[in-house]
Amino acid sequence: MLSFMKYDFNQINSLIRNRRSIFPKMYSGEQVPTEIIETMLENANWAPTHKFTEPWRFTVFNQQGVQKFAEFQSGLYKQRALNDGTFDQEKYQKLRQKPLLASCIIALGMKRDPEKRIPEIEEVAAVSCAVQNMYLTATAYGVGCYWSTGGPTFWEEAKPFFDLGPEDKLLGFLYLGMPADREYTSTRGDWQQKVRWMEED
Repeated sequence: MLSFMKYDFNQINSLIRNRRSIFPKMYSGEQVPTEIIETMLENANWAPTHKFTEPWRFTVFNQQGVQKFAEFQSGLYKQRALNDGTFDQEKYQKLRQKPLLASCIIALGMKRDPEKRIPEIEEVAAVSCAVQNMYLTATAYGVGCYWSTGGPTFWEEAKPFFDLGPEDKLLGFLYLGMPADREYTSTRGDWQQKVRWMEED
């Protein structure tokens, strides 16, 4: 059966079905090796991309860089919130402390290429595929991942910090850490309830 397969499809199926979001509070504090992060980024670079625009742009906050990210997002929140009278000390502390639970944080950017005239949704989808490549690579190496769209994700004035322009998008942050526990479970509904087959006239 499927003798042309180059890969162990049982392992591939298992990898995909065992990928989980592992949240920062579940990390052990152990550092993720830089070589694994680099492999994740290289695999992200092989995501599908219409007209080869390769719109993904990643900013990696590793080791002491995590502190820099924490200070940036909490500081920007404080500035914004004080200006409009919505400052919340608890939220400020959370934005300052939560990143420090991670070994590494990767900001996920989408860079527009106006000359190629690709619909924005296709570029967002390409970056999402790149993130899934990173997720699966992390899972294979036993690294925990969590894709967050909190903090400055939707703050327009945050874009320059991540080398993004007004026409680009910040799609969130991938938190990385070594899981404290290696066993996590999850559920999905029956795939057949979400699929329509069109095979007959």
